[in-house]
Amino acid sequence: MAFDYDLLVIGAGSGGVRAARKSAEFGARVAVIEERALGGTCVNVGCIPKKLFVYASEFSEALKASEGFGWQTEAVSFDWPTLRDNAAQEVARLNAIYERLLETPGVDIIYGHGTLTGSQTVSVGERIISAEKILLATGTWPVLPDIPGKELAITSNEVFTLDQFPERILIVGGGYIATEFAGIFDGLGASVLQSYRSELFLKGFDRDIRRFLAEEMRKKGIDLRFNHHVMALERSLAGGIKAHLSDGVEAFDTALCATGRKPLIDRLGLEHTAVQLTPEGYVAVNAQFQTHEPSIYALGDMTGGPELTPVAIAEAMAFAQTQFGEGQKTMDYGHIATAVFSQPPIGTVGLTEEAALAQGHAVTVYESNFRPLKHTVSGCEDRTLMKLVVDAQSDRILGAHMVGADAGEICQGLAIALKMGATKADFDRTVGIHPTAAEEFVTMRTPRT
Repeated sequence: MAFDYDLLVIGAGSGGVRAARKSAEFGARVAVIEERALGGTCVNVGCIPKKLFVYASEFSEALKASEGFGWQTEAVSFDWPTLRDNAAQEVARLNAIYERLLETPGVDIIYGHGTLTGSQTVSVGERIISAEKILLATGTWPVLPDIPGKELAITSNEVFTLDQFPERILIVGGGYIATEFAGIFDGLGASVLQSYRSELFLKGFDRDIRRFLAEEMRKKGIDLRFNHHVMALERSLAGGIKAHLSDGVEAFDTALCATGRKPLIDRLGLEHTAVQLTPEGYVAVNAQFQTHEPSIYALGDMTGGPELTPVAIAEAMAFAQTQFGEGQKTMDYGHIATAVFSQPPIGTVGLTEEAALAQGHAVTVYESNFRPLKHTVSGCEDRTLMKLVVDAQSDRILGAHMVGADAGEICQGLAIALKMGATKADFDRTVGIHPTAAEEFVTMRTPRT
């Protein structure tokens, strides 16, 4: 059978674009189908605009801190439309870049909704397209909680384009997205209530890190409520939202729900194939990203691995190399660093203390809790926490965790060290850069008792 393409990719997010581009560079005939904007969640309603909003929100504290260094900051104001529109311009610029990245190696871009009609065919409107291999890279989609009035809430998909700045905002959830937006809106001047149903947010991160971050966020004035529930939402007479909470009724301008995401597989046509799902609802794949349908592959967030843009990109590189390159390449999921752009931010790589103990390691823990040099003059009460989890027998560093300024930047470098098997002795004989916060990672000598 003659196919229209060697590879047909459904979804032009970070993973799909990289897989399409690299496969084309290896000589494959490739097309990608996208029904929204090129770049997927990360570029359009995720990492990029969110980080721009983080930058914007940090200026309020920087301005306040600058007064201790002699700056006069009277008559300072914030304009929401300027931030919103400038961020949108940057997203549009990136959309154009993604288009060029695909067109340069000869990838055909097909706009519309792609639906599988068989193991090697996809429909886009009235058009049927065939391919030897099909790659699913549609990502995930926000899920609203099952409560009365949920339709009144927005998700991270809509938050970047709000017409009006919410002076009082309810944020529901305890993951990356909810915690980051709590810091964003607090920094921009809103009154923020973050509601989370369990005892402590950011499940999966080191417990000491989670507790420390909660303390720092509360110091900034964010209203964190744990073991807390939003029972219902209704439109108030004043035009805002009346939230029925487990501890009373309160009024807000906006309710943002960041309560999880699910694979974007609706109307994808999986029923016309042998593709199977995991018990959690993700697309099941093997180490080569192959589904139970041999000609269909999947990667990125929709497969249930670490839901991080760099992971999807790395998976795409491995896929293209294996299928159209010079030999099989498998994805290495060890020591993947990540950051939460909360305020203050988290950086982390490796095992948490809890995970290390659960895996049977005898651990030695080193911690440093300090006030950064900058804030000895700024007057801000911000503190930084750094933590190393060390295997007591081998001396190998199992995990490095941080809450504080530049945590993501610092932990990216630490990830290389942990990937290479660094020991605590390696850190101890490394000369630090002074005066920096990062030097604390190589000067911690006394274990936590």
